[in-house]
Amino acid sequence: MSELVRIENLVKHFGPIKAVDGVSFSVARGEVLGFLGPNGAGKSTTMKVVTGFLSADSGRVSVGGEDIAANPIAAKRRIGYLPEGAPLYSDMTTRAFLEFTAAIRGFGGEEKRRRVADTVTRVALESVLEQPIETLSKGFKRRVGLAQSILHDPEVLVLDEPTDGLDPNQKHEVRSLIREMAPRKAIVLSTHLLEEVDAVCTRAVIISAGRIVSDGTPEALHARAAGHNAVTLVLRGVESEAARAALAAAQGVRAVEELGADGGAGRGGNGAEVLRLRILPEDGRAVAAEVSQVVRERGWKVEELTVDRGRLEDVFRSITAPDRTRS
Repeated sequence: MSELVRIENLVKHFGPIKAVDGVSFSVARGEVLGFLGPNGAGKSTTMKVVTGFLSADSGRVSVGGEDIAANPIAAKRRIGYLPEGAPLYSDMTTRAFLEFTAAIRGFGGEEKRRRVADTVTRVALESVLEQPIETLSKGFKRRVGLAQSILHDPEVLVLDEPTDGLDPNQKHEVRSLIREMAPRKAIVLSTHLLEEVDAVCTRAVIISAGRIVSDGTPEALHARAAGHNAVTLVLRGVESEAARAALAAAQGVRAVEELGADGGAGRGGNGAEVLRLRILPEDGRAVAAEVSQVVRERGWKVEELTVDRGRLEDVFRSITAPDRTRS
């Protein structure tokens, strides 16, 4: 994958406040980078510097090999940017705004018409083309903002909360569009929705108090959760002590916890007691196969077997809470 965005030792102050403190990372073509952090962590400031809307106090940003400070026009031609709040010309219709956007991007005639039409279709704006933007819902305004960011088919997309204000169906459509564009672009996506990281991101960078505190794949983040790869096992008609002893002896198992037992019939049951166990692995390793083998060998009746990936919310809090406490 070719590198399209490089950020080196970025620093930005607002008076005495250091909003961005030595941030460095790169994004390659084909990557969708989720840029995460609590409110005030420096996400939007970093994105504004990357896109040239703010100048850095120190550090360097290059887009497609072009320095954003030394060659801003060349760098910005490669960028599509959806800022927070998506400022739009509210008195324009959707069609007029997109035609204006196409014109200032240098398109005219049939090429302008084609790009506007293609973008309208991709972002599903047909029903509001002739409406003034000020009359649109928050979700449609967000989609108009997204449309202007992709109209010129940029190599780099910087999206600040792209699904903010969208209903579940609209979120699905936008996430599908991001996945469809991803192989040809480098995409930086800021979000508060951790589900979005699982849905579209190939990598996640977490920033707190202006500094990067984590950089890795979504799966690597899940692996940092306390309950990662824990197995929940629901058995019927099995004695607790014997089950716990057998499972605790399985390879890779650190501990077995009883979540409770009851004598109800349960789902399709026959009145035999239901036993609920949680099997905790060593060092987050996968033990579902070992647990299943124990179950088969003993012929236990299984009501349920599930594997916990680990909650991103828990990982996020554990990484960012100390910095938030100090700020």
